[in-house]
Amino acid sequence: EGVRLQKVLAAAGVASRRASEIMIDEGRVEVNGKIVTEQGRRVNPDRDQIRVDGSRIPPPRRHMYLVLNKPRGVISTMDAPEGRTTLAAYLTRTKERLFHVGRLDTETEGLIILTNDGEFAHRLAHPSYEVRKSYHVQVAGVMDNRTLKRLEKGVTLDDGPVKPDKVKLISRGQ
Repeated sequence: EGVRLQKVLAAAGVASRRASEIMIDEGRVEVNGKIVTEQGRRVNPDRDQIRVDGSRIPPPRRHMYLVLNKPRGVISTMDAPEGRTTLAAYLTRTKERLFHVGRLDTETEGLIILTNDGEFAHRLAHPSYEVRKSYHVQVAGVMDNRTLKRLEKGVTLDDGPVKPDKVKLISRGQ
């Protein structure tokens, strides 16, 4: 039961798991007032007092996940030196440092996830995990079949080519 001590130290930002193991071997880590030198010790980071070189490590940080319907005109960033409206303007009730998963163009509105969980964000955003995303797009004018075929073949964006898994016309405007 519990979590391996070196994993708790790494999660607290003390050192990498391997460097934490070395610190344990050197007798620099205490759990509940007792020096730990054996590897594999399991602890409860919510209950146990863990110290490194006499300083208590911070309690585990709880992950936070927020979903925001980003309005048009808002930049998908937390800080814009030009004074433009950013996602941070909508986070007035939390002091937690959050970052966005992915981004939407300034004139695009839609769901964006904000979190302090780096692993979660990486798994959602990195192409190697192949997480499918759906976009519902409204365009000015009438969408013709030639344009639909071009979209199905893929387009090139600023950061490279993209090809959708599927393109579906929901309705044609006037």
